[in-house]
Amino acid sequence: MTDFFDLARGALHAQPFSMLLGTELVEIGEREVTLRLPIRDELRQQQGFVHGGVTSYLADNALTFAGALALGPRVVTGEYKINYLRPAVRGTLLARAELVYAGRGHAICQCQVFVVDGEKETLIAMAQGTINRVGDGPNGSPPHGEERA
Repeated sequence: MTDFFDLARGALHAQPFSMLLGTELVEIGEREVTLRLPIRDELRQQQGFVHGGVTSYLADNALTFAGALALGPRVVTGEYKINYLRPAVRGTLLARAELVYAGRGHAICQCQVFVVDGEKETLIAMAQGTINRVGDGPNGSPPHGEERA
């Protein structure tokens, strides 16, 4: 699993937005992925809470990495839904995503986002999404002669 961890960490580091935010890959299992994002002032909205877009980004990225466990590295989010349960103020965000179902071209994944403040871990959001495999041709298009469903 170390080779896959290194591959996944490389994919994360190839995402300029993830590096801008400071996202880290913490753990990869057979069906689950954990991402971490330390909270800092630049990630807050006007009331001092972590911006919902930051929480949503982290869930989306974790869902996609979980889908990649079954579909391979060429994946994109087809759709996802997020429920915000409570705001995060300080500490570190942890997104734990799990592969629930995998077909030939798509996977269904679920994610829970927590804020960890000291020893306390609090659930702040839940998400579910569909992750799609993209073609093997240039720019994610299907190989020559194949049509996308």
